[in-house]
Amino acid sequence: MPRVIGVDIPGHKRLEISLTYIFGIGRVTALKVCDELGLDHGLKANDLTEEQITKLATHLQKEYTVEGNLRRQLTAAINRLRDIGCYRGIRHRRSLPVRGQRTRTNARGRKGPKKTVAGKKSVKGMK
Repeated sequence: MPRVIGVDIPGHKRLEISLTYIFGIGRVTALKVCDELGLDHGLKANDLTEEQITKLATHLQKEYTVEGNLRRQLTAAINRLRDIGCYRGIRHRRSLPVRGQRTRTNARGRKGPKKTVAGKKSVKGMK
């Protein structure tokens, strides 16, 4: 398993797929990086030489914001929204969907498991 920018990429997969295990790199970016460095897309990650791995790591750090730096930027952006108290910041603070999705039903991934609230007694039960 080759290690690139502190991430173990799967060696048995094609290079274009293996690079997507790095936070901030998707399929399109992985293909672009392979083209820029002149690497074969279908090459298995285990078949990379040490020279190619170092070349790949330096290129990714120089040209793209990935892994720790990208995570820090995202966290800082969300914290800024929370601090200024805008609508999106409030939604982040309350762990609710930020982009206008409905919350009456669904949104379970964002809100977490159901919290059942005791309901009102029905009229039939009062008689």
